[in-house]
Amino acid sequence: MKITILHGQSHKGSTYHLARMLGEKLGGEVTEFFLPRDFGEFCTGCTRCFMESEEKCPHYEKLSPVTRAIDGADVLILASPVYVYHCTGAMKALLDHYGWRWMVHRPESSMFPKQAVCLSTAAGAGMGSANKDMAHSTFWWGVGRTYKFGMAVMETGWERVSQKKKRKAEKKLSALAEKIKRRQGRVKPGLKTKAVFAAMRLAYKRGGNPADARYWKEKGWTGKARPW
Repeated sequence: MKITILHGQSHKGSTYHLARMLGEKLGGEVTEFFLPRDFGEFCTGCTRCFMESEEKCPHYEKLSPVTRAIDGADVLILASPVYVYHCTGAMKALLDHYGWRWMVHRPESSMFPKQAVCLSTAAGAGMGSANKDMAHSTFWWGVGRTYKFGMAVMETGWERVSQKKKRKAEKKLSALAEKIKRRQGRVKPGLKTKAVFAAMRLAYKRGGNPADARYWKEKGWTGKARPW
């Protein structure tokens, strides 16, 4: 199993330790990226990724290692501490660069059988909205199944988190890892994903943005082919 972890921060706090714990419980090969250390560019809003090609993005080369790791992974872990009730700006900046991959544009075929985990921690609250930020992207990428894990650690440093909370987190992450491993290789997108895909298929049969319409036609998705 190949796992790619996208850390929404460059320091190794509670979120980092829990994401690593989950990766280790899943087993296999783990690839990690720390934001903004490994990618810290902001989308310029030039729209060239939509209208022409993702290769026209001014940050395409810097983004490529992350894209390759995402594509090659069986499981994606998007991990972010809560910043003002949302994911970090660094995580959002990365996700902004993949708008062209949303199902309304040019979704990547390898996304549909993948599993993803959106994981967040906070000293207090906000895990739900932070995870929702990240899960928006995994859904619109077409990821077959996304799980959410949030924990109020009640501290600002992992070394100060109580042993009771750490044991509770480990128990929950063990159960989540087993669930993911049982489903590995048998994941298919849900009804909502299929409905959105069907709507876009009909739209691109009629035309639409030339770059996107061409992509859907080349994939055979405007006909009988499907990415699952």
